[in-house]
Amino acid sequence: MSKRGMSKRMFIMAGCVLLLIAILAFGKYLQIRQLIANSPKPGPQTVTATRVEALDWQPQLSAVGTLTAVRGVDVSSEISGLVRQVRFTSGKEVKASQVLIELNADADLAQLHSLQAAADLSASVLARDKAQLAAQAISQAQVDNDAADLKSKRALVAQQQALVDKKTIRAPFAGKLGITSVNPGQYVNPGDKLVTLQTIDPIYIDFFLPQRQLAGLSVGQKLSLSSDAFPGVAFAAKITAINPKIDSVTRNVQLEATVANPKRQLLPGMFANVSLDMGATQHNLTLPQTAITYNPYGSTVFVLKPAKNQAEDERKGDGQAKDTPALVAQQRFVNTGATRGDQVAIVKGLKEGDLVVTSGQLKLKNGTPVVVDNTVQPANNPHPTPQEH
Repeated sequence: MSKRGMSKRMFIMAGCVLLLIAILAFGKYLQIRQLIANSPKPGPQTVTATRVEALDWQPQLSAVGTLTAVRGVDVSSEISGLVRQVRFTSGKEVKASQVLIELNADADLAQLHSLQAAADLSASVLARDKAQLAAQAISQAQVDNDAADLKSKRALVAQQQALVDKKTIRAPFAGKLGITSVNPGQYVNPGDKLVTLQTIDPIYIDFFLPQRQLAGLSVGQKLSLSSDAFPGVAFAAKITAINPKIDSVTRNVQLEATVANPKRQLLPGMFANVSLDMGATQHNLTLPQTAITYNPYGSTVFVLKPAKNQAEDERKGDGQAKDTPALVAQQRFVNTGATRGDQVAIVKGLKEGDLVVTSGQLKLKNGTPVVVDNTVQPANNPHPTPQEH
């Protein structure tokens, strides 16, 4: 056989092999297509959804502050002594200079009387010598010595009187007393804490804000605070002092606000959440924070759109169109802004009225059919309070 004949034969064999491969591939394609057509379609996913709303927001600054008394002190004794009488009840209000505790001062009083008697005698001697000086019976030097001796004796009396007064411990200012463990007969040393005294109406709250907010702060500016000790109760306050020095470590400025506390609900040492209005009211598009999916590449939401009719090649074999859900999910990137309670501001990516999924996003992708069931909705409260269940 010639070379030309052999080449022609090999070409025909290669063509037959390629044709066989094409027939097998086409058969497999038809088989896979039939399997896909007969496979059950995924059902619609159940989600909750809400409309994007445009709301007026008052920009606020939040901080955590510490309550301090307008005046507060741990009452103590300047000198040692034995407690003779406790003249107050723990937890009661007292007035300024009211007697709180009396120490035993018997020996000090006796010494005071002795010094007073010596001072009285010096006064009598001075008066008698002045009379003799008038009759030129004694010298002026003697009268001068008598006057100096009287001043010295009276100074000793004043010193002893001050010591006796220290044995009576008084309230340095009006306020509310704490709980004491001091009892009559107990010996106290100088500096021992006897009872705490606090003036708590009004009361101060100290808190810090970033230095970039300093331009919007002023003395007299109003704010509100809340404490977990009294859920749902807002206390009005106003700024009364701004520290003239910025903390060089945190770059924060310290502020002090005064809070009316007529019911004595707020106590020194408690912490409270401070909310301070800043600037003019803003008009923001808002969503519940649960609607946002935060990713390294950006924040996304799922917007619900009406489903389109399926193509002709997806029709049923009986010529009837398949049933399609009313809504499908479309993923969309958004830019978020400030938060307020359970809500977040949407800066870019949505418009008012868009229907957005608020829960169930994990089971969605672009084009997923959905059914909305808002029987249970995620929280969407601009001012949430702790709930116990």
